[in-house]
Amino acid sequence: MTTLSFLLRRGAPWCLLLALSTVVLGQSASTAQATAPDTDDEPVRAVSPNATPKENSEEAWTMLTTELDDVKHLDHRVQALAALGLMGENARAQKLIVDSMADNNLDMRTAAVLAAGETQSRNMNTPLRNLLDDKEPQVAYAAAMTLWKMKDQSGEDVLMAVAVGERSANATLMNGTMHTVSKDLHNPSTLAKIGALQGATMLLGPFGFGITAYEYIRKNGGNSARAQAIDSLSQEHTDLVRRQFIECLGDKDVAVRTAAAKALREYHDAEASKALADLFIDPKLPVRLTAAAAYLTTQEPQAAPTRKARATKTTKK
Repeated sequence: MTTLSFLLRRGAPWCLLLALSTVVLGQSASTAQATAPDTDDEPVRAVSPNATPKENSEEAWTMLTTELDDVKHLDHRVQALAALGLMGENARAQKLIVDSMADNNLDMRTAAVLAAGETQSRNMNTPLRNLLDDKEPQVAYAAAMTLWKMKDQSGEDVLMAVAVGERSANATLMNGTMHTVSKDLHNPSTLAKIGALQGATMLLGPFGFGITAYEYIRKNGGNSARAQAIDSLSQEHTDLVRRQFIECLGDKDVAVRTAAAKALREYHDAEASKALADLFIDPKLPVRLTAAAAYLTTQEPQAAPTRKARATKTTKK
């Protein structure tokens, strides 16, 4: 029996197990923390510990919209979009994402596309299709890729243009559809930029996306291996998992706190909501924004589980 298995059987906290697993992988969280102290991003707003759920919800929305509108800090705006993408079918969050698709900034439009994909909502299909004709190939490509993952082939011609490179895209292979941006996707320099987008910026997370996100985690001592482990464990919706995620909200690692906050959005109970609200004063912006989005999600009515119809037996007369 391995050390990890022994500790798991003994009921050791999962945050401890995650920390131990990173040592086994040669990615010690303590080393990262020692080389990059967890410093404050900015002063945080004061939040009353006795705030009502309504007051906490108002504060959460204020946090998200304030950062989304912060024209002086692009990274804050992108992080706000990442948080809004976690809110799924929330109509207000979806509207903010769609509005950002019309932003003048290339990275904001790209982040809005990726946030739309994160919602996994069919409401996003039409706005995403509209971006297939965006003047910037990066945005059109991100929209095409996002739609494809949502089983929507509207951007097939854009993907085909990337696939064939400098060769002419054959419209007959694309149901006769050709978006205006596809002709720009035959340029070698454009394709090189698309390759960088695919390799570095297609994943939108709480720290932004691409290299910027990696640098943020590295600078602040975040351990991506532990965060990924929490993300995998979040598929287990049990009381034990919920309690361990709440415990992880107090971890020293910024990536672990953020991942735990994201995972807790699946739990619609007072304890989880209270723990998320306590993170509104976290010194790290990605943690605060993720906690805000997660808190708002916990306040929404929980969808009733779908029941499978009983099969009826027919007897021959």
